[in-house]
Amino acid sequence: MTTFATTPGAVAPGFRLEQKRRINSDFPGPKSTELAARRAAVVAKGVASGVPVYAADADGGIIRDVDGNSFIDLGSGIAVTSVGASDPAVVSAVKEQVEHFTHTCFMVTPYEGYIAVAEQLAELTPGDFEKRTVLFNSGAEAVENAVKVARLATGRNAVVAFDHAYHGRTNLTMALTAKSMPYKTNFGPFAPEIYRVPMSYPFREENPAITGPEAAQRAITMIEKQIGAESVAAIIIEPIQGEGGFIVPAEGFLPALAEWATANGVVFIADEVQSGFCRTGEWFAVNHEGVVPDIITMAKGIAGGMPLSAITGRADLLDAVHAGGLGGTYGGNPVACAAALGAISTMREQDLAGRARSIEAQVTQRFATLQAELGDHSIIGELRGRGGMLAIEFVEPGGKTPNADATKAIAAQCLREGVIILTCGTYGNVIRLLPPLVITDELLADGLDVLERAIRSVGVGS
Repeated sequence: MTTFATTPGAVAPGFRLEQKRRINSDFPGPKSTELAARRAAVVAKGVASGVPVYAADADGGIIRDVDGNSFIDLGSGIAVTSVGASDPAVVSAVKEQVEHFTHTCFMVTPYEGYIAVAEQLAELTPGDFEKRTVLFNSGAEAVENAVKVARLATGRNAVVAFDHAYHGRTNLTMALTAKSMPYKTNFGPFAPEIYRVPMSYPFREENPAITGPEAAQRAITMIEKQIGAESVAAIIIEPIQGEGGFIVPAEGFLPALAEWATANGVVFIADEVQSGFCRTGEWFAVNHEGVVPDIITMAKGIAGGMPLSAITGRADLLDAVHAGGLGGTYGGNPVACAAALGAISTMREQDLAGRARSIEAQVTQRFATLQAELGDHSIIGELRGRGGMLAIEFVEPGGKTPNADATKAIAAQCLREGVIILTCGTYGNVIRLLPPLVITDELLADGLDVLERAIRSVGVGS
């Protein structure tokens, strides 16, 4: 198993694949090109991919494509493979489980793995109250069911979401998601009783001096005036917004919202699908400000790449639901549960929360220096994030106008040099950094070198 070296935050060798970037041919290479042709004949066009190469193997911080090119992975399958794409503990747990059974359905013949995952989540999630957990397959399912629980338990209908939010692509979660294209356009009508209020977005606030509590009061005032607290079943919020641009709200914003929710009998749901499981330098992003949600939704990093999601929350809320009201055929699949237990074990043993903090220090030092060097007319608008969930927002030089073209050009140049970079943001002008938390310092530095060169190149061109 990959282990930490004696230097804090450094990962010792121990991977199957060489942890080096190698581009052996023009890409997409012939095998990727052939697969793209096969794909075009059978896969719906609505399923888009960010890069034109096809994976053959992945380990640590490397993805190897079918043509033998090795790319530095700074995306982790959108924050999923935090422990690496083939973590030995996950692989071992999955192999052992599939030798016994792959499925019985927990709602038919239950099994220990489901219970063991629920026990781990009760321990890891914030709050010292009695908790209950339900397992599902995807983040969107977790969000849907958290809302179901809140509505049933409170007897209310209204759900409050925020500007720039992303919560999924199902009907209800599309309604909760803020950005229209590509997530919502022409897919309506959407689920009713969803209301949107302003987010704390420090970089783009009209009043730069507004504090977190003041921004929270702005949202609360809108809720009370336009909906009425007595009608609100739940507030749902990503502690660090993901697809919206890795937006970190001003300090005090989340605690003020949570305090208001508790005072008004409103269920406070933290959507930690992308930010959970050591990604931000804590087990969960709400821990940074000591916020204790009533319900927390989880997925992505929970099971090392196997499809699993969960909601964990106050026992009185989840137990309010009648028998049979929660569940699903594949929810808490035994193989996925085994993978989750393996992934959590790796996170604990290798202190991946600490590793995320080390990654943050390396990235922020590098790009804060670059931003200062490039000066006021830089295309770098803001560097933000926590742990291994970091972002650079790009703007037109000398202002705050979103610069989506530069963002795309930077990502494309990185790919040509063998680094996979993800973009995001309401305005399409944010590069997000989500490296596997087990990435070596050397590989991370190489990937950041490539990114820095691309920023300098595109920035000068702007």
